[in-house]
Amino acid sequence: MKLSIKNLSKTYSNGVVALDNISLEIPMGMFGLLGPNGAGKSTLMRTLATLQEPDSGTAHLGDIDIINNKHGLRKELGYLPQEFGVYPNVSAYDLLNHLAILKGVSNKSQRKELISALLERVNLYDQRKKSVSNFSGGMRQRFGIAQALIGNPKLVIVDEPTAGLDPGERNRFYNLLSEIGEEVVVILSTHIVEDVRELCNSMAIINHGKLLFDGKPSEAIDALNGKIWSKKTTKQELGFLYEEVNIISKKLVAGEPLVHAFSHENPGFDFVRIEPNLEDVFFSHILGASLEQLEKQLAA
Repeated sequence: MKLSIKNLSKTYSNGVVALDNISLEIPMGMFGLLGPNGAGKSTLMRTLATLQEPDSGTAHLGDIDIINNKHGLRKELGYLPQEFGVYPNVSAYDLLNHLAILKGVSNKSQRKELISALLERVNLYDQRKKSVSNFSGGMRQRFGIAQALIGNPKLVIVDEPTAGLDPGERNRFYNLLSEIGEEVVVILSTHIVEDVRELCNSMAIINHGKLLFDGKPSEAIDALNGKIWSKKTTKQELGFLYEEVNIISKKLVAGEPLVHAFSHENPGFDFVRIEPNLEDVFFSHILGASLEQLEKQLAA
């Protein structure tokens, strides 16, 4: 079972190009979809979840035509959106019971067994009588995974699942997603590079609706070997370095800027070559796409 996406495009009425001829082959397992906010990730996820129509292109999960057979896809889909509402004062057990009925689990004893198993799997069985609206962010996300797994889906989509979670809840969520990814196609849409580094064997990077990279994280990192340089600098020197060197990222370490640069040769200014990581892959692709877009605008 694999997910095949070919030439998907979507432009909104305000002229924003959310998807620009996206083609991907996604195998069983964990697949990371990386991109900054506004890159088109949620549009792609909503399209695959049959919540909106593309302007053109096709998508198939095995033999299921996602665009033209929405009902068939929904039988095989588990979806955890970035934000999902819950009924107030309804317990985790009762809400899962309601959702299982909507998913077609009509036998009461089978439904009870299923719900108990799902709550155990996401480590919420002891909290089953508590209202989901009073759950912490991490508990609510784990409940979201439980509802997404009703019906043994073949495709699970999770959109920005760890945003706002503390480190402990994030690790618990990582472990849960890893277990799920052994059995089905799981698409993890995120702007958090750490999520993809921890979980995914394959990934894609999109920005402004365009596909910038598709492959294995290890291959992307290897392609940057010898081309990433680092320097701890001062806030006063930052402006000068941005003018002289191809800076791809900056972060504060002990209150001082640490910058990474992309260059085939030593850029000078006391930069030191370092081993690349997935953040360097992400920022180098995003920066490259931004520069290309700027050049096109200037040439127009």
